[in-house]
Amino acid sequence: MATAKIVLLNWNGEEYLGRFLPGVIAAAAEEGVGVAVVDNGSTDGSRALLADRFPDVELVALDANYGFAGGYNRGLEHIEADYFLLLNTDVETPRGWLRPILECLDACPDVGAVAPKLRSTERRDRFEYAGAAGGYIDFLGYPFCRGRILRSTERDCGQYDDARDLFWVSGAAFCCRADLFRRLGGFDADFFAHMEEIDLCWRMQLAGYRVRIEPRSVVYHVGGGTLPTDTPRKVLLNHRNNLAMLFKCAPAWQRAVVAVVRPALDLLAALTYLAQGRRDNFCAVFRAWRDFIAWHRILSAKRRAVRGSRIAEARHIYRGSILVRYLFGRRSFGRLL
Repeated sequence: MATAKIVLLNWNGEEYLGRFLPGVIAAAAEEGVGVAVVDNGSTDGSRALLADRFPDVELVALDANYGFAGGYNRGLEHIEADYFLLLNTDVETPRGWLRPILECLDACPDVGAVAPKLRSTERRDRFEYAGAAGGYIDFLGYPFCRGRILRSTERDCGQYDDARDLFWVSGAAFCCRADLFRRLGGFDADFFAHMEEIDLCWRMQLAGYRVRIEPRSVVYHVGGGTLPTDTPRKVLLNHRNNLAMLFKCAPAWQRAVVAVVRPALDLLAALTYLAQGRRDNFCAVFRAWRDFIAWHRILSAKRRAVRGSRIAEARHIYRGSILVRYLFGRRSFGRLL
């Protein structure tokens, strides 16, 4: 029988641990799954809370904040299981959410990662921004979801209740095969945070595995629990990591188009921030490009490794532009793919 471990990466999340960890433990007991917390160098009372209220939860204590990508990579080195169920600390898990996920991984050995639907904790009938009902990217690398186009989220009326393969699933509730995670080197630690799950899903597909959404499973996500929305830091990470992901993983013809079009679109994004009086975000876009260019040699080596070992190409890339579609008022996923 396959073993599974729910692993929460925590950084100064004492409030969320106290609020949501009891539900995670209850769901794990129901399914016979273990629970662990990887603490990413917290300076609040998280570790004391775990020792006092949750002494049976396995704790991996890191000496610093290595980000989402590096924190998970380092923490999972100390955790043994067949399946890793990676969960944000700000995720509410109803009873029964795990069974459909485990059934999918048990039944489909070519599924590398699977995830539940994400709904909002505040507006519980609506999809949550981070992953909704599973994600795609367009030809230029912009991510979007069934149930969320850019910043526009939809109400969940069961319109995306079909289990299906897609391009990526959210790191907020990311369930994967431990051996595959390790074989692919885990998340790209250079990313620190943001886009790392999309990058890993792309690499899984290049390795011949599928990525899947299981809508019978639903969890609720606060969102922005670690890094608030649209801060300069988040703008930098999203722009830089998205460019790095495309450089590493995209086929040459797609990369050539991106190299021509994306500089203009990112300049437009920067100028939009400037027009809004958000100079810090304006500068963050240029810092993202500065870092991306500085990474060229490292990314070239990663690209050779990723593309050189591929046995398949990624599917489920939207051949149009989600930005153009959005600007023309089409702000729901519908039957796009």
